[in-house]
Amino acid sequence: MPAAIDHSVWLLAFLMLVGAALYSSVGHGGASAYLALMALFGVPPAVMKPTALVLNLIVAGLGSARYIRAGQFRWRTLWPFLIGAMPFAFLGGWLKLPGETYKLLVGGVLLVSAVRLLWPREIRALNETHDPPIWLGVLLGCVIGLLSGLTGTGGGIFLSPLLLFFAWSAPKPTSGIAAVFILCNSTAGLLGNMAAVKTLPPHLWLYAGAVLAGAAIGTTLGIRFRAPVVLKALGVVLLVAGTKLLHLY
Repeated sequence: MPAAIDHSVWLLAFLMLVGAALYSSVGHGGASAYLALMALFGVPPAVMKPTALVLNLIVAGLGSARYIRAGQFRWRTLWPFLIGAMPFAFLGGWLKLPGETYKLLVGGVLLVSAVRLLWPREIRALNETHDPPIWLGVLLGCVIGLLSGLTGTGGGIFLSPLLLFFAWSAPKPTSGIAAVFILCNSTAGLLGNMAAVKTLPPHLWLYAGAVLAGAAIGTTLGIRFRAPVVLKALGVVLLVAGTKLLHLY
């Protein structure tokens, strides 16, 4: 362990802890937050993507275990999306990230999703749900997997709104479904980007410990809070991620 660590490293680790707590409360790994924070702290772009994926694995791993144990998970809802997503997440991890047009498009989608969740109107998934068509789940999984691999995220930020808007999952199980999806997708994305692992930062151990602590807090809140609270928290997460994509790079 280094004898002294710069104050900015400690601050970045603390902010990552906060981000992990917020994101994991809705089953997400927090990659969008980590990418935004690393950009703000001047972390080299080549370091950001693999670091975000590794931290995503830590948070999503804990989230998957806790949400499944709490009964907030449904395999039938998840597996069609995974079939499509994992190979394309691998491909996206291998490919170069497109330009500003992509960031603007995805940022706009996330902001629209955030407004819908924060808008004081009833969400169908609170009352009735049905399984997604298998063919459509696989197709959407391909798109989400490619996007997540390209951006260094786990894809939960794209999957959760779809599950809720189309009433394919109730809010509580959505957290567990997103966590397992992110765990699998981040693994595939990292495998597709293995050459970048050598660029991981020297203080990764500190960031890993921070996000693990944040995930312990966030998953506890996500399991205990009522569904409407989880929905509002997800809306805030989407708002932060959309704003990050549009303004923070």
